[in-house]
Amino acid sequence: MKHVLGAVCGASALLLAVPAMAETTLTIATVNNGDMIRMQGLTSEFTKKNPDITVKWVTLEENVLRQRVTTDIATKGGQFDVLTIGTYEVPIWAKKGWLVPLANLGADYDVADLLPRIKDAVSADGKLYAAPFYGESSMVMYRTDLFEKAGMKMPEKPTWDFVIDAAKKLTDKGAGTYGICLRGKAGWGENMAFLSAMANSYGARWFDEKWEPQFNTPEWKTTLTTYVNLMKEAGPPGASSNGFNENLALFNAGKCAMWIDATVAASFVTNPKDSKVADKVGFALAPNTGLGKNANWLWAWNLAIPAGSKKAEAAEKFIAWATSKDYTKLVASKDGWANVPPGTRTSLYQNPDYLKVAPFAKLTLASIDAADPNKPTVKPVPYVGVQYAAIPEFQGIGTQVGQQFSAALAGSMTVDAALTAAQSATEREMKRAGYIK
Repeated sequence: MKHVLGAVCGASALLLAVPAMAETTLTIATVNNGDMIRMQGLTSEFTKKNPDITVKWVTLEENVLRQRVTTDIATKGGQFDVLTIGTYEVPIWAKKGWLVPLANLGADYDVADLLPRIKDAVSADGKLYAAPFYGESSMVMYRTDLFEKAGMKMPEKPTWDFVIDAAKKLTDKGAGTYGICLRGKAGWGENMAFLSAMANSYGARWFDEKWEPQFNTPEWKTTLTTYVNLMKEAGPPGASSNGFNENLALFNAGKCAMWIDATVAASFVTNPKDSKVADKVGFALAPNTGLGKNANWLWAWNLAIPAGSKKAEAAEKFIAWATSKDYTKLVASKDGWANVPPGTRTSLYQNPDYLKVAPFAKLTLASIDAADPNKPTVKPVPYVGVQYAAIPEFQGIGTQVGQQFSAALAGSMTVDAALTAAQSATEREMKRAGYIK
C-alpha cells in the first residue's frame, strides 16, 4: 500500500484520474458520546462512496480517549489515522507541529459557514487544524412538569440562588427524584469543565496574571462549598462517579429535576426514543451570580490528522464527509433534524427545518456566543479558555485537581483540604514548568 501511495503522491493529476488501487484502512479514535456513536452507524454511507477506504473504530470513554490519544501523538505511536480531540488540544498540538493542517476539505465544504467562535478555537495562524464535528456550550435543562407542579417558573437567565433554592424544593428522595444532577466524575474535561465554568460565574479563576494558582481564594472556597453542599442536599447518590453520560441517563430516566451540562445533550433529552421525559423539558442559560459571567463553557469535539500520517489524504476525505453540510442532511434524513450534530455551522441556525424541531437551538447559539475564551473570567487572566487554561500542563493539573474535588464531593476529604491540596499540587507543577519562580 505504501509504495502505491508513494508513487502517486507527487502526481496530483494522476490522483484525480485514478482511485487508490488497494484498500486503505483508517483507524479512528473517538469518544463514546451519542453523536459519535450515530456517526459510526452511518459509516457505510462513506465507504459506499469511497470503496477503497475501510474504517476501523476505537471508541473510548472521554478520560481514556484523552490519555490514549495524547500518549500516541506525543510518542509518534501512529496507532490512529483520525483523532477526536477537543478545542483544548488543537492550538497546543498545532503549535508543536503534531497536526496536519486541513487544506483540502473540498470546494463545497464551506469553511466560512463554521461558527466564528468554534472556527477560531480550531485554527492556528489562520489555518484550520481540525474540523468541528459538534460544538457546544452549557445550559440548564429542566423538567417543566416538576416546576409547574411546584408553582415555580424558570427564568431564561437564572441566578445560582434561584437554581439552588429550586433544586432543594424539587428533591424527593423517596420518589427517587433529585433536584439537580451535576458532573462529579474526576477529570479535567469532566467535573473540572463544570466546576471551572461555575467558578468563573462566582468570580474565581485558575491563575492570576502572574500564573499564581488561585485555589486559596474566597471565590474558589465559595464555589466548591456551594457545589458540594448542593449535591449533598439535592443530588443523586454516588454523584462523584457521574460524568456526562451517567447524568444523561439519569435525566432521561426522569431522576433529575435539573441538569446543567453540555448544550449537545438537548437533542437526546428531547428525543422520545431516548428519554422518558422528552416532552417535559425546558431550557435556560447557565446560571450567574450577577458578576457578568454565566457558568457556561465553550467546547467542540473535532476530527484531526496526526502529523506524519501515511494516510492523510484518505483521513481528510473522511473528515470532510463527517463534518460537512451533507452529513448533517444525512443524519436529518435518518433520525430527524432535531438529532443533527449541533454547534458548528451558521447555516444550521438559519435552517427553518431545524429551528422548527429544535426548541433548544436559539439558546444553544446564545450560549456559544456568550462564552468568550479570551475573557473567560471576571478578573483578568493570562490564559485562553473558558473551562480550561490552554497550556500543555493543564491536562495533568486539571486531572489532579479534579481528583481532589471529586473526593470532596464523595466526602472522603473536606472542601478546605481539597482546595489546599489543589493549590499545592498546581503551584508545584507551575514552578516545575517555569511559569512561576
